Amino acid sequence: MSTAVFYHAGCPVCVEAEQVFLNFLDEKKVQPEIVHLGEQRSKIADAEKVGVKSVPAIVVDGVVYHINYGASLEDVKKG
Repeated sequence: MSTAVFYHAGCPVCVEAEQVFLNFLDEKKVQPEIVHLGEQRSKIADAEKVGVKSVPAIVVDGVVYHINYGASLEDVKKG
């Protein structure tokens, strides 16, 4: 089974992307994890480690897919 981690910071763009992501995800094939970096600040380092540069972003089996630029991770760190 594949894994997919959806990173976001809670902004309207991120929340909308999260809903689209969850609605289209086939949970029989992909195990999802939602990480709200505004609330789970300890996960920012994990996001950076796998290559996330901005949010919202999805990491599927280790490959980062950036979605509609919402905020850089540098901005999220400041927030």
